[in-house]
Amino acid sequence: MHTVRSSAQAGFTLIELIVVIVILGILAATALPKFANLGSDARKAALAAAQGALATEVAMVHGQSLLHPSNGTITNENITMNIVFNYPEGKNATTAAAAGLTSADYLMQDNTTASDVPAAGFLPLIPANGFVVIPKGVSGTTAAVTCYVSYRQATNATTPAAIVKDDSGCQ
Repeated sequence: MHTVRSSAQAGFTLIELIVVIVILGILAATALPKFANLGSDARKAALAAAQGALATEVAMVHGQSLLHPSNGTITNENITMNIVFNYPEGKNATTAAAAGLTSADYLMQDNTTASDVPAAGFLPLIPANGFVVIPKGVSGTTAAVTCYVSYRQATNATTPAAIVKDDSGCQ
């Protein structure tokens, strides 16, 4: 009788393991740059969402104010806002809250004076009678100077409220 030996392989060869490691290395090298920039993309998306939420709230309040011009206040989402030239007043505590922006996600800084507060330190220019909204991820850093949304209340009956986004520094 002849004995049949099993020639089945019991594991991987060194060459096969090296090939798998090289393939994984190539995949990691091509995917890593894409994933490394996700923080910047997330901050830009958060700013776009904040800008959209503010714009929606301002448009809604403006429409309500035009329908009921005798009212000096408008209540939305159980938040009462003062109206200035048919637009929400530039106080973040009311306008940003009515838009659904919270201090858990954003740093909000008011300026209740009649003149702009220039950019300084870790804060961008804050418009007169307005506020800025800065993502928490960049608040307290120099990136906050160019990663924000600002709201400036209406200055007269022909100049509407302004919402400006600067995401050039959201790195």
